[in-house]
Formats: sequence, structure tokens, C-alpha cells
Amino acid sequence: MSHFTIDLEDKVDLVLREPWTVDGMHALITKNLDRLRNWESWAQGEQTRDGLECFTNHHLSEWVAGRSLPAAIRQNGALVGSVGARIDLYAGVADLGYWIDADQEGRGLVTQASRAVIDHLRNDRGLRRIEIRAAVGNTRSRAVAERLGFEFEGTLRRAQQVGETVHDVALYALT
Repeated sequence: MSHFTIDLEDKVDLVLREPWTVDGMHALITKNLDRLRNWESWAQGEQTRDGLECFTNHHLSEWVAGRSLPAAIRQNGALVGSVGARIDLYAGVADLGYWIDADQEGRGLVTQASRAVIDHLRNDRGLRRIEIRAAVGNTRSRAVAERLGFEFEGTLRRAQQVGETVHDVALYALT
């Protein structure tokens, strides 16, 4: 397993989502499930510890293959969110995603963590394009993309089904 940690500011760091993060991430997801279900397709089903362990192991194998960067955001040693990327090395493109504990919203942690992941993807992986897709109504996620300097490229109509709701998706890119 490759070691991955990025130290940020104010006792914040990014760590690879490994088996030791499963219990903490499961508790964090459970705590934030109502919010996450508004925007995330993966949050619609039952959120079990075993399911999260399988998800974590899958993304670790994708990390080893160079197709994923699954990171957890920690503050003062406690898990407070997630930032990650699906990577297409052949195309030189990554899709960035993130979420944070409701108690941590508005503190800049997602922007800070995303900036570090972007730097890693560009400098260490050599990617030429990074995308963020967010439901049009998800103003917080869209604001992160804009703070990071992503350019709004357009709206993908009816592109994401989340439960019974179908969202238009705003597409942002950094090239």
C-alpha cells in the first residue's frame, strides 16, 4: 500500500481512506446522512459498516492501480469529511468530489483539502483536466468549485438521479 498523507493548515490533514478509517467514516456518514441524501446517489441505500468496508477496499485497489484518490479530511485527528477523485490516466482527466460534516461547513476545509488534492493530481499524476460536477441547486458545492478557480462549462440537463429527484448538473473544469 502506498503511503499518502498531506498536511494542511491548522491541524488539518488528508489521509488515505484505509481500513482504519471505516468506523470513523461510517459514524460521520450516519450523522450526516439526511444532508448527503439530498445530493449523493450513493447515500440513498442502507449505509452499513460492511458496505463501507467493501467500498473502502475497492477504492484502495483503485488507488493502487492509479484510478482513484480516496482521502479523508481530518482535523485535530478526527475525521470530518471526504475528498477524492476518480482518475482516467489515459485521458488525463479526474473527477473531484467532496463532502464535509455539517458542523464543519463554512470553515474552508473542503476548499483547502480540494486544493491539495488538485495539486497532487496535477503535479504528481500529471493530469491536464479536473472536473467537478454538482447539482445545480447545490450552491455550497458550486461555490467551492468557483473558489478553486474552476470554470463553469455548462449544465448537463437531468444528468443525476438522487432517489426520486433528477437534478440538472453544473459542470466545472480546471485545465
